[in-house]
Amino acid sequence: MDLVFIYGPPASGKLTVANELARLTDYKVFHNHLAADIASSVFEFGSPAFVRIREYTWMEVFREAAMADRSLIFTFIPETTVRQSFLSQSSTFLQRLNSRVNWVELTCAESELFKRIANPDRGRWGKLRSVEDYQRLKAAGAFEFPMPLCDLSIDSGTTSPADAASAIHEFLKSPAREPDDLVIVS
Repeated sequence: MDLVFIYGPPASGKLTVANELARLTDYKVFHNHLAADIASSVFEFGSPAFVRIREYTWMEVFREAAMADRSLIFTFIPETTVRQSFLSQSSTFLQRLNSRVNWVELTCAESELFKRIANPDRGRWGKLRSVEDYQRLKAAGAFEFPMPLCDLSIDSGTTSPADAASAIHEFLKSPAREPDDLVIVS
């Protein structure tokens, strides 16, 4: 089982790229808003119960997918309501289940993020849709979350979603890599 862990700031194109990648593979898309929607239907975003339920949901889906040998594309915004230990625990857990985690970072110039944040399509999943809210959250440190070294970094501001998905697809077909073999696509 492969887990393609696509992460980046709000509006960097994670779900769009994930859907494009799904078209190229038989991988299923499991985006972070699905678990967040479950948790936030009962508990306030960021509350201890919300965090536990969201992370439990993520881990259970990862576990069941690994047990069924079903590869996933997971989208994730590094942000401070996620427990610091979540990434290492999920990575270690999946490795024990003979699964490979592929860390894919999407970067994007903030000016482009601002254009995308206002897109009405973002409302469908309850995504952040206000530049002012984004700036306030960023200033408060909400997106300061240490990520592991990525395997592949793509500038989604200069790379189309289809080209980004193709780059990820090619990367997944490459032979085993060393942990510090970073590939950059811009």
